[in-house]
Amino acid sequence: MSDSAARELGRKSSGLSTRVSVVLFALLAVGVAVWFGAVELDPLTVAGLALLFVAVAAVYSAVKIVEAYEKEALTVFGEYRELLEPGLHFVPPFVSKTYPFDMRTQTLDVPRQEAITEDNSPVTADAVVYIKVMDAKRAFLEVDDYRTATSNLAQTTLRAVLGDMELDETLSKREKINRRIRHELEGPTDEWGVRVEAVEVREVNPSPDVQRAMEQQTSAERKRRAMILEAQGERRSAIEKAEGDKQANILEAQGEKQASVLEAQGEAISTVLRAKSAESMGERAIIERGMESLETIGQGESTTFVLPQELTSLLGRYGEHLTGGDVGGGSGLESLEFDEGTREMLGIDSIEELAAGNGDVDLDLEMESADIESGDIESSDIELEDEIE
Repeated sequence: MSDSAARELGRKSSGLSTRVSVVLFALLAVGVAVWFGAVELDPLTVAGLALLFVAVAAVYSAVKIVEAYEKEALTVFGEYRELLEPGLHFVPPFVSKTYPFDMRTQTLDVPRQEAITEDNSPVTADAVVYIKVMDAKRAFLEVDDYRTATSNLAQTTLRAVLGDMELDETLSKREKINRRIRHELEGPTDEWGVRVEAVEVREVNPSPDVQRAMEQQTSAERKRRAMILEAQGERRSAIEKAEGDKQANILEAQGEKQASVLEAQGEAISTVLRAKSAESMGERAIIERGMESLETIGQGESTTFVLPQELTSLLGRYGEHLTGGDVGGGSGLESLEFDEGTREMLGIDSIEELAAGNGDVDLDLEMESADIESGDIESSDIELEDEIE
């Protein structure tokens, strides 16, 4: 039994019980009076009491009070007469009936319904329907119980709407379900004088197996997103590391390049100095090397020495040069010039041009970047003389 039917039955039972209570109380009072002899039981007295009871019952039946939020349909001998507006009304006694209608917005709970979605997934859902009686006459004449009828229609419409949608839509598009159910209810309920003001689906739950599958799917999706984010982080880290290594390699290569340039410049300057020293020394360098050899030979234990003739001649010329004598009749010891073939082989001409800064050889010595000071040149000169000796 619906809530409206229960309330209406309660109202009718309350009115009937009140009338029965009045009659029973009157009969009880008459019985007590007759029992104690206060009233003599004669036909005239009984007729008067009966008329009194009938008059009271008639007045009680003729007076109707309609609440402010209600309208009541009046029938006389089962024929519809009118709608009673809120207030006090007098109706024909004993032959009239009234049927109240609540004109406020009413709430209908749609019981939980089971349905199969379009993709064959079982779901359960329940809803709440808000209705309001707009025409009490039509609600009285066109339908037996408008509340029960609306509730049953909402149940069948809810199952139909869920059956036309896929599972994902039923879970995510709640507003769409509400609009469709309301649209389906508006046509029939308008004929009953009832307006559907709103429909709200409270819960849509898939079956337990589907719920577990959805939870597993959600967990897998979260793991996938976590892996993607982790891979993106590693990728960015690798890119940053590679960029750092690249910059470090570039700086290291530039440093090695600059060191090589400075080393090449030093070698070039040393080569020029050696060449110039060798050219100016001539035979003297050879004699000094010979003297070093004699010193080494003299440190040995042997007492017999064999000297090459060329070395003897050179020593004689060197002694003549030192003493200013005429030993050997030779000329003084002078620096010798390299012949043309030797100069070409050693590249003396190119070195001279390089040292003078007038040659076509494209060697950027960059003396300022090398930062060669006079002390360095002197040390290189000393090393050059040692190598020549």
